Amino acid sequence: MLIKWIFPLLAVIGGVAVAIQASINGGLGKKIGTLEGSVVSFSIGTLALLFIVIFFGKGNIASVTTIPKWQLTGGLLGAFYVFAIILVVPKIGVAAGLTAVIVGQLVMSAVIDHFGLFGSRQIPFDYKRGLALILLFCSLFLFYKKV
Repeated sequence: MLIKWIFPLLAVIGGVAVAIQASINGGLGKKIGTLEGSVVSFSIGTLALLFIVIFFGKGNIASVTTIPKWQLTGGLLGAFYVFAIILVVPKIGVAAGLTAVIVGQLVMSAVIDHFGLFGSRQIPFDYKRGLALILLFCSLFLFYKKV
């Protein structure tokens, strides 16, 4: 029974880490510059992952030469995310910034699901998903609205 909750719990912990990361990176960007903060943040993450792969990796990194080239764009998208969050958080705050990120993630996720893009399972868009997105936009408005 506990194993059933491990993955959702890890996802929640990942979300906590993203919120902390956004706040830390926003402060870093204010101190050293947005692009510079992005480079520092991504470099430290890259080094940490390199050491983890060296000591614990079980895959075959040499297989990277055999995959479709579009699958390598994930790193570029991650770098853009870090840059965007470093730029946005000091201006609108962590909650509004991450709410906007979540809205973007879920809108694009609904498109990916609906069309089955990138080899994912096709899940048609329906009124429940539409209502959920409308409510997300409402939450963004409420988080961003100046009091």
